[in-house]
Amino acid sequence: MMKKNKIFIACDSTSILKIKKIIKYSTNARFIIGYKFGLEFLNSKNGRNFVSKLKKKIIFADLKLHDIPNTCVSAIKAIKDLKVNYLTIHISSGLHALRAAKKVSGSMRLVGVSILTSLNNKELKEIGFNKDVKKLVLNQAKLANKAKLDAIVCSPQEVNIVKKVFKNEIITPGIRLNSKNNDQKRTLTPKQAYKNGSDWLVIGRPITKGNIKRNIKTLIDHLYK
Repeated sequence: MMKKNKIFIACDSTSILKIKKIIKYSTNARFIIGYKFGLEFLNSKNGRNFVSKLKKKIIFADLKLHDIPNTCVSAIKAIKDLKVNYLTIHISSGLHALRAAKKVSGSMRLVGVSILTSLNNKELKEIGFNKDVKKLVLNQAKLANKAKLDAIVCSPQEVNIVKKVFKNEIITPGIRLNSKNNDQKRTLTPKQAYKNGSDWLVIGRPITKGNIKRNIKTLIDHLYK
């Protein structure tokens, strides 16, 4: 039996109606599908409540915690009632925060976020980093491994580097079916990303913008033809 590809659909909206539509039309036998809720939805008036009532879905809370250890720990405890499967924390929070967060995460899979896919070398330099993207991501992957994180988020272009030092799940955003990158800088197609060794792809607009069913079909055609 062929291994199913795994996809997190980025549910970036504040509209419950839109999210319900995404969930309804994206159910598909060809993929294992999870739903990623980020800052926009989880900070919206009805978002948290909606996620708390979702049943039998793989839920990814993309909160990107980035704070002192104590605050990260408190935030994880505060969302325990949501029963999410995956939760993100910035690796740049430091080893102490990562370990403290992992200690209280329980059955939640703790996901370390490396350098955001919207940044390139030029912008990293502006922030004050003196290493290039690839070196920084390798460094962060080592740190994620040291903290025993369950997964890591990196651009599909860095999967090969990450795999050398991190053996758990690799989640890759920055997936595009065509040359429209929007605000992403380091992108690849789904086929290229899986070929590089991504376990999960995070796909937003290429699925959720316009006709969701048709977009899923386009994705299937891209991957399996």
